[in-house]
Amino acid sequence: MKIVHIITRLIVGGAQENTLLSCRGQHESGHDVTLITGPALGPEGSLLEFARSHGYRIEIIPDMRRAILPIRDWKTYRQLIGLLKQIKPDIVHTHSSKAGILGRHAAHAAHMPAIIHTIHGLAFTASKNALVNHAYKILEKRAAPITTKIVCVADAMREQSLAAGIGRPAQYVTVHSGMEIEPFINSHTTRAAIRKQLGIAENDIVVGTIARLFHLKGHEDLLAGAPQLCEKFPNLKFLWLGDGILRPQFEARMREMKLTDRFILTGMIPPSQVARYVGAMDILAHPSRREGLARALPQGQLAGIPVVTYDIDGNREGLIPGESGILIPAFDTVRFINALATLAADANVRQQMGAIGQKFAAERFDWRIMVQRLNVVYEQALSK
Repeated sequence: MKIVHIITRLIVGGAQENTLLSCRGQHESGHDVTLITGPALGPEGSLLEFARSHGYRIEIIPDMRRAILPIRDWKTYRQLIGLLKQIKPDIVHTHSSKAGILGRHAAHAAHMPAIIHTIHGLAFTASKNALVNHAYKILEKRAAPITTKIVCVADAMREQSLAAGIGRPAQYVTVHSGMEIEPFINSHTTRAAIRKQLGIAENDIVVGTIARLFHLKGHEDLLAGAPQLCEKFPNLKFLWLGDGILRPQFEARMREMKLTDRFILTGMIPPSQVARYVGAMDILAHPSRREGLARALPQGQLAGIPVVTYDIDGNREGLIPGESGILIPAFDTVRFINALATLAADANVRQQMGAIGQKFAAERFDWRIMVQRLNVVYEQALSK
């Protein structure tokens, strides 16, 4: 097949990693793959060079941006139509909110045989601005009829989209987001070295997060509970993987609480190195306010550690509640912190949960399984 993927920008993020692994797997399977994207702008770091290292074609549209910018958006739409008419793909597969809207309409205007869209997170819940969310809901409703198949990273995405009046049940299919599982499974081999590098003692209990330091990621909840946890566990430390615009604000809060020695902020970590740092953790905390299905959850479990997260969107599909981690009612910060305390207090429970989670995540989130399932979706779409 000749396949075109379209995503707004190649910053470090779950949707981007999912897309790049899809491109890589399809390219290695012998398909003709092109990735169309905008500039990788933002403090999160770029995955553009990583994408270029895998041999498929990459086209950059300079006007494609995450923000709603009518003039640039119109230019992007016209350029997408031109590129698609030039490439003549069998499949156009869009990812992320902006690229999903512009890309599907451009593919429809260019008369592409099959148009696929993946919901990595719900576009109409992505903003703090109710007007922006309402606009995206309308745009998603208009784009659904021209979409052959809508891929969801979790069943919850389908249910919430249908409840909002977007698309028909027959259009939806769930394909869990895939990742390279081996580096996480083998991360215990570098645990001692990474902890030594970070100044973490052997008997320290490390609560880790993998998330951009950005709005709606929930770091504020961990800061709110940090004094309580640090007082109860003198050997507890927080390890935050990621960077973003809220870092100065968070660091100021840590100084106010006189807990700077308890927090280790790594800044941006190359995707190839994330597993080594996860292997240095004892518990994975993911208090995000909005998700499709958080990749951090299987990543923590693959490394053999229990996870704690809120029961939002598709998160309950990313763990075995009560067995491989603890699922907390949405935004109940007190119960979230108490769950971390429960796990911090019992190494045996952490080990048991970690073993169950590793087996569960390895069977569900291998990227090669994701690529195989996407190929089936493509073949079904073309047969229609």
